[in-house]
Amino acid sequence: MSSLQRVRHRENQRGLALISPTLLWMIGLLIIPLILVLITSFGRRDPDGNVIYAFDLSNYIRLTGLSTSQPCGATPAPCFDSLYVTIMWRSLVLAFQTTLLVIVVGYPLAYFVARAPARRRNLLLFLILVPLWTNFVIRVYAWIMILRTQGVLNGLIGAILGLVHIPFTPLSMLYTPGAVLVGMVYEFLPFMILPMFTSLEKIDNSLFEAAADLGANNLRTFLRVTLPLSAPGVVAGTILVFIPVMGTFIVSDILGGSQVILVGNLIQRQFLDARDWAFGSAASIVLMVLTLIVTVIYARRFGFGDEIAF
Repeated sequence: MSSLQRVRHRENQRGLALISPTLLWMIGLLIIPLILVLITSFGRRDPDGNVIYAFDLSNYIRLTGLSTSQPCGATPAPCFDSLYVTIMWRSLVLAFQTTLLVIVVGYPLAYFVARAPARRRNLLLFLILVPLWTNFVIRVYAWIMILRTQGVLNGLIGAILGLVHIPFTPLSMLYTPGAVLVGMVYEFLPFMILPMFTSLEKIDNSLFEAAADLGANNLRTFLRVTLPLSAPGVVAGTILVFIPVMGTFIVSDILGGSQVILVGNLIQRQFLDARDWAFGSAASIVLMVLTLIVTVIYARRFGFGDEIAF
C-alpha cells in the first residue's frame, strides 16, 4: 500500500469514526422504529387489542374508504366510507393554509428585523424566540382564554361595540377550523421567520443601491432583487413548517376538540384509545408517504433551500 493510499485509508477511518455516533442514533431511533411500524401496519388487531402479525392489506384498504366485507345494498360492490379520506384531505389543506399564512405574516416581519439596526435586531430576534421558551401545550391553552365565548377577544369586541351602542352576541370562535388554523400559525411562525431572516440578512445593501441607480422603484427592487435572493429561506421555512403541521395533533385536539379531527389525532387515538396499533401504524405510514410526496415535488420545483441550518 502506497503512502497516498494509507493517508486516504486513515481519512476514511477517521470520517467513519466521526459519523458513527450519528449513524447509530439514526439506525436505533429512526430506521428500526420505522421498520417496526411498517411491519405492524400489515398486522391485525385481536379482540384483546394485541397485534397479530401477518401480511394483511386491510388496514390500508380501510384508509382508502373501501370495505369489501360490507357490500352496499344488494350489490356485491364494496362500500365507500369517506371518513378517513376526508381526514387526510383536511390535514393536507390545513398544512397548505398554515404554510401560506406563515409566509404572508412572517415575511414582512423577517424583512423588518433583517433591515433593522444591529442593536435593535438582536432585541427583535430575542422577542421572536421568547415564545419558544414556554411549553408548547401551555401556549396552545392560552388561546382558549382568548377565543372562548367569554374570552379576551369577545370581551374586547363587545367593549368596542358597546361604546357606540351596538348590540353584540359573542362569537363562537373556539372549537372551529379557524381556531385550529390560528393556533397552527401562532405555533409555527418562528420556524418560518428565522430561515427567512437569515436569507434576507445576507443580501448586500449595495444591491439595493445598484437597483436604485438603475431607476428601479421599491416594488421593482423587491420583485427583482429581494424576493429572488430570499427564496432559499422561504423554501427552507416552508419545509420546516409543512412537515410538522401534517403530523401534529395537540393544536387540533385542544382548539378543535371533537369538531376538527386531523390525521395526527386519528393516529394518536388509534394507539392510545382504540388500541388498534396495526391501523394506527398504517395511518402513520400513509401520512409519512403523503408528506414525502408533497415535499419531494416541492423540492424538485424549488430546491430544499440553503437556510435550514439556521
